[in-house]
Amino acid sequence: MNQDLGLKILGEIMSWDDDRARREFQWLRLVARFKYDGYRDFQAGMRFIESLATWLQQFTPEERETAYAFVRHTLIYVGPSEMQRLVEQFYPRTVRDRVIATIAGERGLPTYRVLADLEARAAAERLRRQTLFMGLSDGARIDIVRHSNVGLLTNEQLVLATQVDKEKWQDLVANLREDLKDKNARFRLVYLIDDFMGTGTSFLRYNSEKKKWSGKLLKFKESVDNAVKALEGDHILAADWQLCIHHYIGTSAAAKAVQSRWAEASKALSGEGWATGVHFSFGMVLPEDLPIDAVSGRSDEFLELTKTYYDPIIRTRHTDVGGVTHLGLGYGGCALPLVLEHNTPNNSVALLWAETDGGDRDGVTAPAMRPLFRRRQRHA
Repeated sequence: MNQDLGLKILGEIMSWDDDRARREFQWLRLVARFKYDGYRDFQAGMRFIESLATWLQQFTPEERETAYAFVRHTLIYVGPSEMQRLVEQFYPRTVRDRVIATIAGERGLPTYRVLADLEARAAAERLRRQTLFMGLSDGARIDIVRHSNVGLLTNEQLVLATQVDKEKWQDLVANLREDLKDKNARFRLVYLIDDFMGTGTSFLRYNSEKKKWSGKLLKFKESVDNAVKALEGDHILAADWQLCIHHYIGTSAAAKAVQSRWAEASKALSGEGWATGVHFSFGMVLPEDLPIDAVSGRSDEFLELTKTYYDPIIRTRHTDVGGVTHLGLGYGGCALPLVLEHNTPNNSVALLWAETDGGDRDGVTAPAMRPLFRRRQRHA
């Protein structure tokens, strides 16, 4: 659709007078061009203004101003340039500091002396090569990590996923030993990388029914254990290896909860060959008061919309893991007004991403839900 036509239709939907329309159109053109039109999952032939017009029509005329005000003043959109910046800062701000701190601790030096001491510097360079980077999803942006650190990191220490076969593990270790000219060399730092942590339950959670811990961290541990068995005891990781988990973006609640959850799980996950230390880091932690229900009275009118325009069909056994059965405020009740340029987290309020046909649900007619930013579901 032509943008001017889309704006005209939007103005009619919102019943704006000429002065209001002029002000809003100026803002809409700006944010559409520089931010929202870049969202990857808009359907063919549709961009932000068309999507906004369609989205607003699900509400009554009286409610549309509340919905529009949410988009205008509350919505947080992380675009490709912001995300790329977070990825590019991962090595110099997080990995490099841990490498330097590790060598400083081992040699009893202050961190600022490591690069000035020839032996310590050589040890830091060796440890840098002994660091393995693995993606927890395609959100890890392993390609950008590689491209932004040419000359510092090699292709042979960057892996797209944590579930790799015996041959891949053999190649990783063989290349490490060849580069270091040490037939006994092993990895000492392992980084697991992902784009976003909303609750942390996908990464680590306790399954009360099965009475055991589960999540991506457990799958990684199983992968390492299976690799050691497949390689007939040739350990991939050094005896003193450490595990580092990095997310480019995390909620304040998740950053706290995952630390607490790990403290509870550490005894169950310990054992021969496991990491001597586990560390969590974030490129950016979102403000504690970002959830729209965090401040009493701040978003009451929009919160009512999340209850009125809700189809319970979006609930699945996968979403129940978050501990909340009504997903109006998103997975885990996170109530985030957040959109990432490549996908919308299901931790965000469902009105942003849910798409349903509506219909009878347990004797109640549920409304169809129209997404502003369509979400690619991980689970069907």
